[in-house]
Formats: sequence, C-alpha cells, structure tokens
Amino acid sequence: MNTILLEPTDVLFFRDGRPMGGASSGHGAAWPLPNVINHAFHAALHRAGFVGVHEHRRGQSGSYEATRDRKFGSLVTAGPFPVCTNGSDHTWFFPRPADSDDSGKAVLLPAKTTGASSLPSPLLYPVASSKPPSKKNPKSWWSEGAWNAYLGTGQRNGLAGRPFRKNDSDFSDTEHAYGIGLSAETGTVEEGAFYAAHYLRLREGWKIGVFASAVDKDFRHDQYGNDLVRTLLNGHGTEIIAGGQQRVCTATLDGRPYERRPLPLGKTSGFKESNGRWPVKWVLLTPAIFPAIGDHRGGWLPNWIAPTTGAIQLLDGPGANAARRRNVPAGKSINAHLVAAITGKPIPVTGWALPNEADPGRSQGGAKSTHLAVPAGAVYYFEAASETDARNLAAALNWHGADTDSALPIRHSAIKNRRSTLMGEKGFGLGVCGSWDFQTAPLTTDH
Repeated sequence: MNTILLEPTDVLFFRDGRPMGGASSGHGAAWPLPNVINHAFHAALHRAGFVGVHEHRRGQSGSYEATRDRKFGSLVTAGPFPVCTNGSDHTWFFPRPADSDDSGKAVLLPAKTTGASSLPSPLLYPVASSKPPSKKNPKSWWSEGAWNAYLGTGQRNGLAGRPFRKNDSDFSDTEHAYGIGLSAETGTVEEGAFYAAHYLRLREGWKIGVFASAVDKDFRHDQYGNDLVRTLLNGHGTEIIAGGQQRVCTATLDGRPYERRPLPLGKTSGFKESNGRWPVKWVLLTPAIFPAIGDHRGGWLPNWIAPTTGAIQLLDGPGANAARRRNVPAGKSINAHLVAAITGKPIPVTGWALPNEADPGRSQGGAKSTHLAVPAGAVYYFEAASETDARNLAAALNWHGADTDSALPIRHSAIKNRRSTLMGEKGFGLGVCGSWDFQTAPLTTDH
C-alpha cells in the first residue's frame, strides 16, 4: 500500500448525521472517519477518467447482473491518522487505548467476582480501575512509540521510540462560520436557509496520514504498473476533495523509506499462563462495525464471537473454500473465549448517496443506512486455552497477522486482518493485541 499525506489547503468540513439549521450547528470539525477518506479517493479515481480498468457487475450475495459498470472495486484504504511532520522524522498518532491513562500503562483491568452479575452475555468479568477516580481526562492520541511501549512490543529494535501524547487541540483548531443554503436545482439562495457550522483546521506541521492502494488486474501503466492510486498521484501528488463543501487537500506520496508500516505492532508471542488460561487482549486502532445478523445482536459484540458462549469463531488459517482454491490445508478452530470488554460510546456512521439513474437502487439518492461503530481504542479481553491458541488468536486479530520474521529489524507492511464485519476495505477494524492481568487492587466504593 502507498503511504500518503494529505495537506488541507483550507479548513475541512467533516459533518456527522446530525441536522443543520436553527439551534443545531453543523458539527463538521470532528476527525474524519475511515469511510470519508475512502470515498474521497474513490471519487478522485472516477474524476481521473482512467480507461482500461476492470469493471465489476452489480449485485450482492451471489445474485449479480450481467452488466459490468462498477469501477475501482480494488480500492482499499486505512486511516486517517494525525501525522506530525515537523523535523526529519514523521510521528504518527492513534486513538488512546480505552484501558489506559497518560501513564502509558493499563489502569482498567478485569476483576474476578463471585455470584451473579448484570453483565451482558457472554462477559464474565467487570472491568475496574486500579487508581482512584480523577477529573483529569487523559490525552486522546498516542504516538506509535507510546503504543508499542504500552503493548510491550517496543523492546525489539527500539520500536518504542519517544512516547508522545496529544489532545485534538494540540494539532487542530475548531473554527466557526455562518452559511446560507443554496438550492441544488436552481443554485440560488433558499429562503430562510441560514446555518452555523464548525470547521476543522490543522495546525502548522501536521498532516493527515492515509494508506491506500487500488491494484487493478486489467490496468497497466508504463511507470506505475497496475496501481491506480500511485498512477493517480503521478508518483508524487495531486489534489483530492475530502469531506463536505468541496474542501481540497493536496495528496502526496510519502517517499521516505519505511522499513515497515508506521502502525503500532501487536504482541504475537510471549503470552503467559494465568490460572490455566492465556490472557490476550485486542485493542482497536480504527472503529469497527458489527451489524445484527440473524440471532447475533452485533453492536459492541463482534460477529465472529458466539453471542452466548463467547467462543471465538475464527480459524487459524483459511476457510474450507479458500483452502480448496489455494490447495492448502483448511484452518482449525481457535480455542479462546471473550470474557470482558471496554467499548465506549458508539459512533454513528452514515452518508449521502447522489441520484444515479443508471442504478435502480439509487435512482432517487438520499441518506445511506446508519451504522453504529465501536470506537477506536475499544478493548476486548480473551482467555485462550493454550499458548498455541493465544498465538493463533493474536495472528488472527493483529492487523499484521503473525510475526513470521524473527530477524531484526521487524518488517511488517501488509495489512492482513481487518476484523470489522462491514467496511473493512475502507479501513474499519484494524487492531493490535497485547496481554492483560486481573485486577489485584481492592475494589472500593466512595460514599
């Protein structure tokens, strides 16, 4: 994948699904969700007018039309993340783990309890703090080095680096402005359409970091091969429209020689036994969407976890059909169970579809379905039945898979796992694994 830095030419507008008008100001200064940046690249590819690209058929779930007119289905992205570009080294930042504070260590830990509880199934343990309550809010963004130190992966080859922690206000400002609504049909001012809006302005020395590629099997470029994104950027950069109100960013390829993807590295081995179980935790770097499917309620609970028993329903290798196609052995079950979780407040993910007369399902356009995503930083705690199961679980959940290269330096580049049920190709569901311990401090109640 290409490492790309987006530099806004002005303020940006990333609104959510809340209405605008009257007393409701447009909340457009939030950090963009992964699907917003993916759509920006998708639109840029269409505007580029590429010819000779592979076209997909319409349809889903095995029911497809004969007409092929869907382009750029190979586009995959990850991000966006804040990147500090001051100095020769670029520092990437990621949302803080929900179980930690500014100390860099986990302060929220599962606690053993006896008797009945009100926890939703399949959870077994509540999560409690090992520190007294405080009104001080921890900083929202951690550098890659801080993440690696927190996960215990920073000792290898000095990957911890210097830990930095930032708030949104350290790299961005919120600007307020008023606007007048325009009619989409006439282009004239709508009577009474007056609104207030918030805009995001990045500070000097900060950019938006994204990973993107679109490897098209039918496309060929003399210099850039079949990668449409690299061709779009002409090997250096171009302008793309990101977010609402036609705001422009300059997209530039980061030509620095990364030995690995500048993402935190998850733990892949060294899990220690505790009371006959091997504790593994999975922390989200990006939001994840788990819809309700059949009897599975989804929401905060991943669809690859049995809703009543908490059993992991992932395999340590390819499924039966994929194994048959690749002529390799099929994967086996991973013996591990979900026992606790910190998920936080869900994030609404929505959008707006423009009218498309050629598409019967979108001839009128309108609002897209709204999904509730588990926010980045959410923590899921598992107990594996053996060290092998713990390693296999980490390999199935880490964005980089297993640590197959024991030599230094560590060279992880491919994003192998996107564990969001929906929109994984848009960057949802990236996570890293670590280990965890039970709460040992006595649980007290303040009166």
